[in-house]
Amino acid sequence: MTVLAAAVALVGSMFFALGAAFQQFEAATGNESSLRVLLRRPRWLLGGAAITVGAGLHIFALSLGPLTVVQPMGVASLLFALPIAAALHGRRPARGELAAACAVSAGLIALVLMVPKATEPPHLSGPAGAFLLASAALAALLCWGLAARAAPAARTALLAVGAGVMYGATATLVRVLVEGARWDLWLIAAIPLPALVALMLLQRAYAVGHFGVAFAALQVSDPLTAVTFGALLLDEPLPSNGLAALAAATLAGAGTVALARTTPLKSP
Repeated sequence: MTVLAAAVALVGSMFFALGAAFQQFEAATGNESSLRVLLRRPRWLLGGAAITVGAGLHIFALSLGPLTVVQPMGVASLLFALPIAAALHGRRPARGELAAACAVSAGLIALVLMVPKATEPPHLSGPAGAFLLASAALAALLCWGLAARAAPAARTALLAVGAGVMYGATATLVRVLVEGARWDLWLIAAIPLPALVALMLLQRAYAVGHFGVAFAALQVSDPLTAVTFGALLLDEPLPSNGLAALAAATLAGAGTVALARTTPLKSP
């Protein structure tokens, strides 16, 4: 069953990568990247469907095997997404891009494997939930403001980090809802808010270009945010080896910076 879980998660990663590449291509090739416009484009909608299938396969894989096997397969989506996005833009990925993507993936896999599994069902009170949403919104707003004055590669990364923070907040709320001891109606009402903001920020990041930078920054900031909120608000444990976790995060960050230097802004 563990081998099957890994295979299902790997296929899910391919669907997620395909969906992300489709959505970035549509956001980057038009003059308008708002959701109102993108929702009218069949390929962007197809990308959304692929992402949904990928997420569903990931959840199914978690029901078949342990998190330590399934999560690393999910990180592999970056390695699939780069060649797909490059092909859509009519080019081939450079060796430097793939090497940088491997660095990001290696750092993320190490981080995922070092995060201990929570032993108690998570619970989030109303005030703690309000703090989560407010702090995530403040971080995303800061990223948005800094992005307006940044160079294209940095703008892409900042917008994607803002999206990752909001997705991390969404993941925290979903985990409390799914794994918690009881359901709170306010959780159900709150979940769509950060998810929608994250989607809008991510499309803005995709529209700038530098797909590898956007996707890597998203993959790094999303789990880091979820782990941080889990430790601060849900009393979940942090990695016991802080230096090793810092080294893994540094490797993932360095790979993202390298992607900014090797991935072209737009297709030739």
